Amino acid sequence: MSDMNRPPGMMDVAREAGVSHITVSRVVNGHPSVRPETRTRVEAAIRKLGYRRNSVARALKSRRSSTIGVVIVGSELFELPRVLLGVETAARQAGYWVSLASWQGESTTGDLVETLRRLTDQSVEAIAVVADRPVAVEALADLVFGVPVAVVMSGSVPNPDLSFVEIDQGLGARLAVRHLLDLGHRRIAHLTGSLRTFDARARVEGWQAELATAGGEGTLLEGDFSAESGFRLGHQLCTGDAGLPTAVFAGNDQMAMGVLAAFTERGVKVPHDVSLVGFDDMKGAGFLVPALTTVRQDFVRLGRNAIELLMRMLRGEQAAREKIAPELVVRHSTAAPRAGSAS
Repeated sequence: MSDMNRPPGMMDVAREAGVSHITVSRVVNGHPSVRPETRTRVEAAIRKLGYRRNSVARALKSRRSSTIGVVIVGSELFELPRVLLGVETAARQAGYWVSLASWQGESTTGDLVETLRRLTDQSVEAIAVVADRPVAVEALADLVFGVPVAVVMSGSVPNPDLSFVEIDQGLGARLAVRHLLDLGHRRIAHLTGSLRTFDARARVEGWQAELATAGGEGTLLEGDFSAESGFRLGHQLCTGDAGLPTAVFAGNDQMAMGVLAAFTERGVKVPHDVSLVGFDDMKGAGFLVPALTTVRQDFVRLGRNAIELLMRMLRGEQAAREKIAPELVVRHSTAAPRAGSAS
């Protein structure tokens, strides 16, 4: 490549500004010992020449890449874009870039090792693993890392050396069931999402625990987080030998939407005949008919807190575990059991 075609380097900036290349390096890296007039002159030369730092060379020299690796595990991660928005925004504010990779839970542990190796080959300084199922944590438990690792959206992590940040799914389920119990319901069915995921398992545990505390009873039916499974299970509730429960806690808002459609076909009115609660507070949940009572999760905060945790670990703090409390949003799909119905 001829000098005319090569991109401008630090020496070119130094010649343009009439300073040493060391001074240019100090300006580029924000060193405080540069006089304001010199800094202004160097910055003008950078803009004129269109100089950009060679991040690869800088990483090799400083052993810092200013990059956080993010591994996405699983295909059932609800609102993943919002989680990644929180990750990217917090990383950028901390002066880091994000490098994305993915690993499917059905793949081998060796594939995960290779995914992590590719990230560490890029000299990432820390890794966030956004996971929706236990197999990811089980795989991570046997691996040794040279950088801080935080698991996002996980449940109980068996490896004490791993940090995690999660929205408290069990608490969210208990909030939903407690709301129904306070209205007077005692027979509360739970239509679960896929039980291979952390979220579905934790919501089942919360539902069971809150029912047991109040002496209530309920039916458990497994779906897969889709509206189609909610529709199918809604019809199943209408035709079951046990009769309709007075309330339904759906695994998520998509399933609740399917339940609403099934109940409409069967002539079951919500909340007159059956109260209905969802989970997630998906966009538009407040515009369903009736507007859906649900549990709201702050996914942007989840991603942001994961990066903040990794930053603390980079400063030398120990592995930590953090749970974010969800929020119950009460709308029009829940009410007291109607008079004469078996509660």
